[in-house]
Amino acid sequence: MQAMSSDTQPTATTTLRERGQVTIPADVREAAHVEAGAVFECHVEDGRIIMTPKVLVDADQAWFWTERWQTMEREADDDFARGRSASFDDVGGLLDDLES
Repeated sequence: MQAMSSDTQPTATTTLRERGQVTIPADVREAAHVEAGAVFECHVEDGRIIMTPKVLVDADQAWFWTERWQTMEREADDDFARGRSASFDDVGGLLDDLES
């Protein structure tokens, strides 16, 4: 049986099977934007099982997602948005700009 909660998010019941498997109903998967093969982090909070979709990142790419690097990315995006950037036709022009 499925119903809509007061905040219009789909809700549904499902059954925990013998080997610990649960089927997430289609309308709940669609609302959460998850597909087959999705990876979830699971934890218990106030007696509820919380499943949060996660994206796995290869170890050699993990540096990009560190807080330090993401802070620098936001700063660079802000600089570009405010027009604080320059482009050069060649390396000589870049070096001249750096020396000035």
